[in-house]
Amino acid sequence: MADWLLTLTAWQQALVGTLFTWGMTALGAAMVFFFKNINRNVLNLMLGFASGVMIAASFWSLLDPAIEAAEENGSIPWLVVSIGFGLGGLFLYIADKTIPHMHFGPNKEKEGFPSHLKRTILLVFSITLHNIPEGLAVGVAFGAANEAANPTAAVLAAISVSLGIGIQNFPEGAAVSIPLRQEGLSRTKSFLYGQASGIVEPIAAVIGALLVTRVQPLLPYALAFAAGAMIYVVVEELIPEAQATTDSKHHFGVFGAMSGFIIMMILDVALG
Repeated sequence: MADWLLTLTAWQQALVGTLFTWGMTALGAAMVFFFKNINRNVLNLMLGFASGVMIAASFWSLLDPAIEAAEENGSIPWLVVSIGFGLGGLFLYIADKTIPHMHFGPNKEKEGFPSHLKRTILLVFSITLHNIPEGLAVGVAFGAANEAANPTAAVLAAISVSLGIGIQNFPEGAAVSIPLRQEGLSRTKSFLYGQASGIVEPIAAVIGALLVTRVQPLLPYALAFAAGAMIYVVVEELIPEAQATTDSKHHFGVFGAMSGFIIMMILDVALG
């Protein structure tokens, strides 16, 4: 697999990687054909798992390589990474406050500019916001691989990012389509909307890969940017939703986060 990917350009590698993650989103969304409801504890576990994967990927796959890239460029590592990380969080904050969407939590809080869009579309937009930094993470990881001294090892590391995000996209797809079914949509429409939330990942990945390969000095900033955007999503939405339960069973979200972190860490260390 790695040998074949090495024959492709960075943006093509990123596209292949995120077509896999999109496919995993669609596979998870297909669970709506088998289940109409989703247990709250299971949903908390899924949200926590996604959080753990994204936290681990932010450091092992993005921030650590960003520090190394900054050192190779002769820049001040902590300054470059801090700027990129902060801009990533700021970007998601602005998107969160401007793009109309609705959270999946118990309160189904609306955010962004006022809109007359249907509730179902607003719910899909919420997950779509999550997927922007995930796509960027894959794109800049493959872009970094093309600039690495050991391209094979770097491509394997980028593959681990795709695998980790793809794994967490499966439960995330189910966490979109099944609540949409509960909103009154048919199973087919719930599936289509659920998988559509992942379309943004290939787009963001290709943009990220093209940017870092065309403007090489941007690489450490782009890696840290993707990390900052992912951490923003985790802290602002995923963890609060995983903990938003009326009983004492919020520890399911904690177990999910621990499991997701461990799996992503193993993938990064084993393949990277």
